[in-house]
Amino acid sequence: MKRILVTGGAGYIGSHIILELLHYGYEVVVIDNLSTGNKINIPKDVYFINGSILDLSTLKKSMSQNIDGIIHLAALKSASDSMKNPNLYSELNINGSLMILNEMLNFNIKNIIFSSSAAIYGLPEYLPIDENHPKNPINFYGFTKLSIENYLKWYSKLKKINYASLRYFNAAGYDSKSRIIGLENNPANLLPIIMNSLINNDFLKIYGNDYPTKDGTCIRDYIHVTDLANAHIKSIEFLTKKNNSFEVNLATGNGYSVKEIVDKTIELTGKKLNFKFVDRRYGDPAELIASSKNAYQILNWEPQFSSLDNILLTMLKTYNV
Repeated sequence: MKRILVTGGAGYIGSHIILELLHYGYEVVVIDNLSTGNKINIPKDVYFINGSILDLSTLKKSMSQNIDGIIHLAALKSASDSMKNPNLYSELNINGSLMILNEMLNFNIKNIIFSSSAAIYGLPEYLPIDENHPKNPINFYGFTKLSIENYLKWYSKLKKINYASLRYFNAAGYDSKSRIIGLENNPANLLPIIMNSLINNDFLKIYGNDYPTKDGTCIRDYIHVTDLANAHIKSIEFLTKKNNSFEVNLATGNGYSVKEIVDKTIELTGKKLNFKFVDRRYGDPAELIASSKNAYQILNWEPQFSSLDNILLTMLKTYNV
């Protein structure tokens, strides 16, 4: 594969994947409606199409560019919002993905890498979570991701499409060379919220301090976005050479609590970070870490940049904190 279509390529994860694609000599086409992404993150040598995956003419235009494979990132991603607006998540995450798959058939494109999520697993029955863990999402967002994974299995079986379902855990950090300067719009994840709290001197809300963990706050598995991007490169190489499909977790197997991250941020910056404890959120497990042994065995991939210090330092540099 030499020319890759990236849906949602102007977003946080997509823009980092594009950097790696270009580094490894791929040509890149991007579809993004810029609802949450930033065009400033699209390099000049990328063919950019401002449009939605729900628009058939946009899909046809993008796939007519001699595309060899697709990295599909475009989706709504807020777990809480998905419970309020399942119609919007059905339309974009499910219908939009099916439109992509159907147009792949029309243009004879055989390879797709799908941005899946840890949300497909639901509450952990054991730790670390591996790919055999029961899949029982507790929010509609997770349901949409699991639905597309199931569609991919059927399209692979019936239409010989090769797919990689990459189940992200908590993506964090920024490009170490500061090539990504467009920040996330309305972030819902802990680390960018911490950055904004530092910049705006806002109170950071910590949801719950009475969990059965070492300091009472939730523990999560954070993976540097550049490590995620590298996994996509290895997935392209695998699909090209092996002509086979797979599903893997992308995580580190290490967990950090919310309070640990707050304390480390204060240590690295020397700045005051105001925070307050509030009630737990529904559905937040005390601890969520994952095994990525399959990613190592299948892709020879393992995280290189995902120490907590490196994640925070690259974010602090990008946010100019």
